[in-house]
Amino acid sequence: MSQTISPAMGRPYGVQRVCRIWEQARSTLYARQRRTKERLTGRRMPRKRGPKPVVSDEALLDLVVSDLAVSPFQGEGHRKVWRRIRFRQQIPVGRMRVLRIMRENNLLSPHRGRGTEPREHTGTITTTAPGLMWGTDGTKIYTLEDGWIWSFVAIEHWSAECVGWHVTKKGDRFAALEPISQGLSEQYGCVSKDVARGLKLRMDHGPQYTSEHFVNQIRYWGITTSFAFVSEPETNGVAERFMRTLKEQAIYGRIFRTVQDVREAVRDFVELYNDQWLLEKNRGRSPREMRQDWNAALQMQAAA
Repeated sequence: MSQTISPAMGRPYGVQRVCRIWEQARSTLYARQRRTKERLTGRRMPRKRGPKPVVSDEALLDLVVSDLAVSPFQGEGHRKVWRRIRFRQQIPVGRMRVLRIMRENNLLSPHRGRGTEPREHTGTITTTAPGLMWGTDGTKIYTLEDGWIWSFVAIEHWSAECVGWHVTKKGDRFAALEPISQGLSEQYGCVSKDVARGLKLRMDHGPQYTSEHFVNQIRYWGITTSFAFVSEPETNGVAERFMRTLKEQAIYGRIFRTVQDVREAVRDFVELYNDQWLLEKNRGRSPREMRQDWNAALQMQAAA
């Protein structure tokens, strides 16, 4: 197939393009070609030149399995595994090699699949510093004794840190304000008038967020409302992604009896998430590490 001439370009498609379209690694193709030649010729083909890796594939597989076994999270991708092995354990291995080992042994995240076609958006929801934009969202969770209950969160867009959360039976406008109030108390020290002037709050068009009381309270704190586009949840993607992570790690596969059971599960996960969840947008650091590095940089700048 790779040697087939393209009718449009008049040139062969090439191995790289064919493997990319078929979602196959070129290394697999070359390995199979080498084994075929060895079988036909009856002699061993030359192996890859250069220094041998410090850790063999078998030993690396043991490291990956051990890392996944002790990790407090589920369904993690190869990047987080590689970062812990490479930087925390100080073992020199390549990221793509960890990906290959995990793929060959069916250790990649089962939650992730091939995505749909991307949709074009001209805006951005990422920020370059803390305190510029937060996101908030709510979701419903079922319990055996209390029925459906609500969980609300507030997320810092800069580091994806969960700055506030609230689990309650009644998911009204007052409950939706609770995570914002928690975040203001934690980050700004109080909930007085205009305490968070300059901060934007990204949210969807749920009845809690469009209510007059919610909007007026947000404005009292000096926060600017920023509503996501209708039918486009990706414009509130930071809070939506946290909600997905929360459900995958702490909600799905568990049976809760009361609202207190859910409250304890969310509390434990938020603490673990802020402290240990590694994010690609944070260059492999957790939200708490991002906050600590930012504060350290400010102290050095003030001391200079």
